[in-house]
Amino acid sequence: MIPTQNRTIMSVSQLNRATGQLLSEHLFSVWVAGELSNTTQPSSGHLYFTLKDANAQVRCALFKTQQRRLTFKPENGKQVIVKAQVSLYEPRGDYQLIVESMEEAGDGALQRAFNSLKQKLSQEGLFDTIHKKQLPKLPYCIAVITSPSGAAIHDILTVLKRRFAAIPIIIYPVAVQGNNASFEIAEAIERANKLKHCEVIILGRGGGSLEDLWAFNEERVARAIFNSEIPIISAVGHETDVTIADFVADFRAATPSAAAEHASPDQQEWVARFVNLELRVRKQWQQHLNQKQQSLHWLSQRLQQQHPGQKLARNAQRVDDLETRLNLVMQARLTNHHKHMDITLAQLWQYNPAVTITNYQQKQQYLSKRLITATTHKLERLQLRLLNNSQTLHAVSPLATLSRGYGLSIHTKTKSIIRSTEQLALGDQVQTHLASGCFTSKITSLDDAQLLSPKLRNE
Repeated sequence: MIPTQNRTIMSVSQLNRATGQLLSEHLFSVWVAGELSNTTQPSSGHLYFTLKDANAQVRCALFKTQQRRLTFKPENGKQVIVKAQVSLYEPRGDYQLIVESMEEAGDGALQRAFNSLKQKLSQEGLFDTIHKKQLPKLPYCIAVITSPSGAAIHDILTVLKRRFAAIPIIIYPVAVQGNNASFEIAEAIERANKLKHCEVIILGRGGGSLEDLWAFNEERVARAIFNSEIPIISAVGHETDVTIADFVADFRAATPSAAAEHASPDQQEWVARFVNLELRVRKQWQQHLNQKQQSLHWLSQRLQQQHPGQKLARNAQRVDDLETRLNLVMQARLTNHHKHMDITLAQLWQYNPAVTITNYQQKQQYLSKRLITATTHKLERLQLRLLNNSQTLHAVSPLATLSRGYGLSIHTKTKSIIRSTEQLALGDQVQTHLASGCFTSKITSLDDAQLLSPKLRNE
C-alpha cells in the first residue's frame, strides 16, 4: 500500500488478495444449485464449468482429486447441486467456486435412486410372486393408511360405503410426503400388524410428481410392506405412477378407488348369494324333515308290532345265559392258572440258589484258611532269609571293621581313600574316620610301608 496524504492506495494484487480472503472467510462453504454449461476438462484432469440459472452465472472448478466421489458424468444442461468454497482467481480478478462435491438435482437423481433400489430389492426377492398373499374375499375389517385430509381417503371411504357398508374401517393417518412420511408409513404398517384388528390394508395417496411420491420409494417402507403379515393393497398416485411400494405389495391397484373395489366385496352380490343359500338351506331342511318324519312313522309301526315286555324278557334270558357261560369260563381259567403256577414253583425250587450259595461259602472258607497258612509260611521263610542276609552283611560291613579299632583315612583335598604312602606328600592333610567320630592329621613324615606285627594281624 502507498500512503498519499490521507488516502491509502492499494495495488490490484492487494485488492484481489483482500477480496479473496474476505470471500473465503464469509462464504467458506455454500450449497448452490444451477445448470452445467461450458464444461471443459484439460489434460490436467481438472474439470472447469459454468453454473448458471435464468439470471446469472458463476465460474466453477472441480479438481481431479474430488471427481472420484461423482456418481454421474457431468454434462452440459444437467441440473446439479454443488457444495463449494467461494474464492477469487487473483490473476484475472474473477471470483469462482472451488467445488468439493456435486450431485444431480431434480428427477434425474431421484430416478436413478429409484432404479438402484428397485434392482437391489428385486435381487433380494422382495418382488417375487411366491411372497404375495391372497386378499380375503370377505374381510372382517379394513385398514386404510393415508393422509386424513387428502382426496384419496374420501374416494376410498365412498367406494367402501357403496360396496359393503357393514365392514368396519380403521384409518391410520400419516403424512404421505415430506421428510417424515416414510417413517410414519412404516410405523403405521407395523402398528396395524401388531394390533391385528384388520384383515387387509389399503396403502395409498393421490397423484403427484416423482418427488411427491418419494415416500413410497423409500427402502424402509418397502421392507415394512414385505414383512407385513396382513395383505397390503398399494394404491399410490394415478394409473401411470409406479412406486417401489407397488412392486412389493401383495396387490397393486391403479387408483385409491380401485383399491377399495378390490378390498371390499360387492354387497348386492353377497346379498344375492345369501338369499340363494337361504333357499338352499330351507329346501335341504325340508327334505331332511320329511325323511325324519317317514322314519318316525316306520319306527312307530315297528314299535306297535313288537311289545317292549317281550324284548325285555328275551334280553333277560340272554343275560342269564351269558352270566352262566362267563362263570364257567372264569373257573376253568382259574384252574389252569393254579396248575401252571404249581409247575412253575416246582421248577423254581430246582434252581434254588440257596444250595449253590452254601457250597460257594464253604469253598471260600476253605480257600481263606489255605491262603492264611500259605501266607504265614511264606513270611516265616522271608524273615529267616532276612536274618541270614543281615548277619552276612554285618560281617563284611566296613563299620564292623572300624568297631575293631581300624580307621579309614581320606585325603582332604582329593577326597580319595589313602591306601599307600605314595598318595601322600609332606604337608598334606588327612581325615581319619573311626567307629565313633573322626580327626584330621597333617603329614610331617613319610615311612615305607611295613607289615603289621603278627599280634595286630591276629587281632
